[in-house]
Amino acid sequence: MTSRFDQKIALITGGTSGMGLATAQRLLAEGADVIITGRELSRLEAAVKELDGGDRVLALQSDAANLADLDSLTAAIEERYGRLDVVFANAGVASFKPYAEFSEAEFDRVVDINFKGVFFTIQKASPLLSDNASIVINASWTLHRGLPNSSVYAATKAAVHNLAHTLAAELGPRGIRVNSVSPGYIATPMFHEAIPADEHDAVLTAIVAGRLGTSEDVANAVAFLASTEASYINGQDLIIDGGLVTAIPA
Repeated sequence: MTSRFDQKIALITGGTSGMGLATAQRLLAEGADVIITGRELSRLEAAVKELDGGDRVLALQSDAANLADLDSLTAAIEERYGRLDVVFANAGVASFKPYAEFSEAEFDRVVDINFKGVFFTIQKASPLLSDNASIVINASWTLHRGLPNSSVYAATKAAVHNLAHTLAAELGPRGIRVNSVSPGYIATPMFHEAIPADEHDAVLTAIVAGRLGTSEDVANAVAFLASTEASYINGQDLIIDGGLVTAIPA
């Protein structure tokens, strides 16, 4: 394994499972010190044990939608490290139902975590970002192709994708790059909660690759975008979907 992230400090929100945890594992393996966040202490403790990175892993209980938590998070990072080189704004929730069934409370919950949380995570972390740092935002394939019953979820993902465009322009003078990734159907706990097992075969028929993606597939892409190998890639969205959006299976 190369060491693209030696001496780098990386923040991964929602890092206790799935794509966040896999990205933490990848960056840790490539030399980074990694900060992961999550809302549940027990899941943070389990993630730290799985990562097995010793003092190169810092786990902080934090709710991305709570600005006081974000203030505490960035203060803790500043005290321990003094800077950030990579941010993977990954924390998010799924909510799939017909648009007519959304309550205001559920609308606010999804928007608060998926959009507000990403926006203020980056805003609060910005003073800690080193020159030439990289931000990667977790968006979704649903911003590129309409999926029934995903109206609010997809809208929040379209919002954070657009945020990558605007922040790339705004942070460009500091040499900071901002990109997003749009995972397709990835075999994570969130996927299994949202899609019943008896619907998995139907999902697979829509994917040219003929399989679900893995969290490691996404982690590989995030690591690339966060590395100097992607130094001329900015304000872009990388779709990691096995061909779901752009190709029709034979």
